[in-house]
Amino acid sequence: MNNADLTQPAAAVSDAVQTRRSLRAFTDQAVSGDVLHKIFSNAARAPSGTNMQPWRVYLLSGDSLASVSSKVLAAYDNDEPGEAEEPYYPDRFFEPYLSRRRKVGWDLYSLLGIEKGNKKKMKAQHRRNFEFFGAPVGAIFTIHRDLNTGSWLDYGMFLQNVMLLAREAGLHTCPQAAFCDYHKAIRSALPLPDEEVVVCGMSIGFADFEAVENSLITEREPVSGFVTVLD
Repeated sequence: MNNADLTQPAAAVSDAVQTRRSLRAFTDQAVSGDVLHKIFSNAARAPSGTNMQPWRVYLLSGDSLASVSSKVLAAYDNDEPGEAEEPYYPDRFFEPYLSRRRKVGWDLYSLLGIEKGNKKKMKAQHRRNFEFFGAPVGAIFTIHRDLNTGSWLDYGMFLQNVMLLAREAGLHTCPQAAFCDYHKAIRSALPLPDEEVVVCGMSIGFADFEAVENSLITEREPVSGFVTVLD
């Protein structure tokens, strides 16, 4: 897979799946409101148990995006402790997940010239999350706090739809769990009801293929590593 593939709209579902990446640099090219409406309208066809449709989306651009970004950045820069309302990662990483996590982190840092132990540069790179990596559109996804595991699974299918449909439209995305830790700052910028929990954020826009970080290709396990075929 090369960057030429990623610059074109996906022509088939398999193309969208293969060219979907979590990109970390975007241009400031505007995204049409009509395109966004089509993406989210089609994404809502995701399956959900008893058709509950647990997703809620706050789509940001212009002043709203700047407001969320500035509030979260202020908390991050002030080293305010952040903690997600619902845990995303385990309390302790273990194999093989620990090695996979470390590898993708160091692969990214190597591309960016960030040396091991350079916490200042690491923090600066993590900070880019809260600038939506320069994308003109951001999204904050929430779910009712009283819903259970099944609805969170359904939500994942909705998020995947959004990302694949973005590829069909020639756009790229980056889903960002990093926003969960700063739900208090997000609440200070958006009218989130108390009963809603932040699921994640997402950057949406046109990729900057001059940015070296967008050349990262993450590894995947072969099918034999996760599928057991039973006769």
